[in-house]
Amino acid sequence: MKKTFTIIIVLTILLSSCTEKDEKLSPDKISGDLIVFNAGSLIVPFKKIKNEFNKKYPDVNVILETAGSRTCARKITDMDRPCDIMASADYTVINKLLIPEYADWNIKFAKNEMCIVFHKNSRMSKNINENNWYEILLDDNVAFGRADPNADPCGYRAVLTSKLAEKYYKIPGLAKKMLNKDKEFVRPKETDLLALLESENIDYIFLYRSVGQQHKLNCLILPDEINLKSEKFTDYYKEATVEITGKKPGEFITKKGTPMVYGITIPKNAPNEKAALVFLDFVLSKENGMKIIEKLGQASAIPSKSGTYNAIPKSLQKYAKE
Repeated sequence: MKKTFTIIIVLTILLSSCTEKDEKLSPDKISGDLIVFNAGSLIVPFKKIKNEFNKKYPDVNVILETAGSRTCARKITDMDRPCDIMASADYTVINKLLIPEYADWNIKFAKNEMCIVFHKNSRMSKNINENNWYEILLDDNVAFGRADPNADPCGYRAVLTSKLAEKYYKIPGLAKKMLNKDKEFVRPKETDLLALLESENIDYIFLYRSVGQQHKLNCLILPDEINLKSEKFTDYYKEATVEITGKKPGEFITKKGTPMVYGITIPKNAPNEKAALVFLDFVLSKENGMKIIEKLGQASAIPSKSGTYNAIPKSLQKYAKE
């Protein structure tokens, strides 16, 4: 009798332990704040994703904090800010600035391209085309803006686009002229420039095509040799380089031109990892987040090869390849 009673006690404890574990792993139980650091170009799709996610998981308070991707990374590395998810407009920002000290893995999830964005009142906009856009931007009566290369991938991609344009159009010194003009309109992230454009303080912006489309602006589509879109021109893009700040003060990184691919991760300091895993699964699912992202102008990069595949949580490995 005593032995039977002992067995019952042990089974009760085991069942209780399993139940607690199941509840802990159950996505229906997630709650609390979920802090997301996201690139400026992801503002619109992530707001929509947040709204859809909260219909299913209303107890999670998704906090979207937007900045240039490199600024987002430095909030983690330099400011020790808590962050549950980091979504970068350039997957290499995560590789270079976060892995391995602040994050273990990285998933590539979306693509984009550079274009020249303008509004109906932009000066000389009736005449601009893919063969003369650089002449118009260099006109003394025209002002254009771009993002800060040290804060935002869109900033160094604007520099790379300018250098590729110099090569493509065979005009020596073109990039230097463009980068020395209108420096007062360089901003921390590309979306900061939209207010300047809408207020007609500037006429054009080096911007991602998806952002231009989301804000119903005119987009001048650039040749694939320039726009950093096509994998076909991977080797061609590499011929353009730009120096940007590194992990430490006084340290610099030489950034080569590459096709645009976004990356996403959960940092090691994530205070709500459980909710982060569920949210990220929602973002990367083709039925949910990626459906929204693609509808808003960005092609999917899922699944792509990841050099950190084995470190990716099992529930998310389906979105990457070894």
